[in-house]
Amino acid sequence: MQPRDLSAHTPYVPGRGTEEVARELGVDPEDLTKLSSNENPHGPSQQAVAAIQDAAPTVSVYPKTAHTDLTEKLADKWRLTPEQVWVSPGADGAIDYLTRAMLEPDDRVLEPSPGFTYYSMSARYHHGDAVQYEVSKDDDFEQTAESVLDAYDGERMVYLTTPHNPSGATFAIDEIRTLAESVEDHTLLVVDEAYGEFSDEPSAIDLLSEYDNIAVLRTFSKAYGLAGLRIGYACVPESWADAYARVNTPFAASELACRAALAALDDEDHVEKTVESVEWSRDYLRAELDVPTWESAGNFVLAQVGDATAVSEASQREGVIVRDCTSFGLPECIRISCGTKAQTKRAVDVLNQIVSEVPPA
Repeated sequence: MQPRDLSAHTPYVPGRGTEEVARELGVDPEDLTKLSSNENPHGPSQQAVAAIQDAAPTVSVYPKTAHTDLTEKLADKWRLTPEQVWVSPGADGAIDYLTRAMLEPDDRVLEPSPGFTYYSMSARYHHGDAVQYEVSKDDDFEQTAESVLDAYDGERMVYLTTPHNPSGATFAIDEIRTLAESVEDHTLLVVDEAYGEFSDEPSAIDLLSEYDNIAVLRTFSKAYGLAGLRIGYACVPESWADAYARVNTPFAASELACRAALAALDDEDHVEKTVESVEWSRDYLRAELDVPTWESAGNFVLAQVGDATAVSEASQREGVIVRDCTSFGLPECIRISCGTKAQTKRAVDVLNQIVSEVPPA
């Protein structure tokens, strides 16, 4: 007995973990600086930590109340009805919910390339397929309605990522508005704002009162530092928000995750500290690295280093883990997550030494 044919599915390639690399190199994990997965270097809010500890004795109970409380708090934050907030296990869980709600077998999604591979993975899990529009390095990863529409052919879902991973480029709100008014009536625009807290661009959530063909993804993994708890959400138009009850996984967001997210929302100082730290780190990376970089609105910077695999492996041996972007189709680039001041400075010192020694690809 075999599973169904999964040959069209491309596995997601995550950044390497600290403990994994430490075992491979035979070093103490504390000696490594991990800047490969766009995590929060300051960790979660202490209020969130306390909430996790307080909730730990209650994990024998299904998270009905916590889920409802988080939904209502997010709805209030974004001036939506609770029905418009689809709480999920990470933003990837919200992608699955939207895919379940929208796709019939053989429907297609249109996604950016390079981009988050889970867009197409989710479509194929649900017997759909994916095609791509290019976000080109030659155009400095500029994202426009025109470039999407050039590739658009009536797909059921169109993914827009702002800030874009791995480049950090944004999708201007007016360009999203143009797309909402240009695509066919059956097409849903899914705006992925996983890094939205780090950008000055207004959230596309503001457009939900005007358009019924836009959904927006958000997560607590980045600015809120809760990546390990897997908690995210989608914001959707009111006219079809009741689909959530028919497609969500029962109790998918855990009690601990919901309680931590509720506390994290209350700790605005932690998010502000994180954003300020990212802004400093982005500026430092772009000013001090001896290689070309791109302006970024995320908590990372993309750098062109020649042979990305050689540079990332050499950097790892020196104790700094960065993301080889070969899996994004950018074999000459690495992505460096924004760390603390000490981590960022260490990364720059290590990378500058390596790129001066590693021959171009």
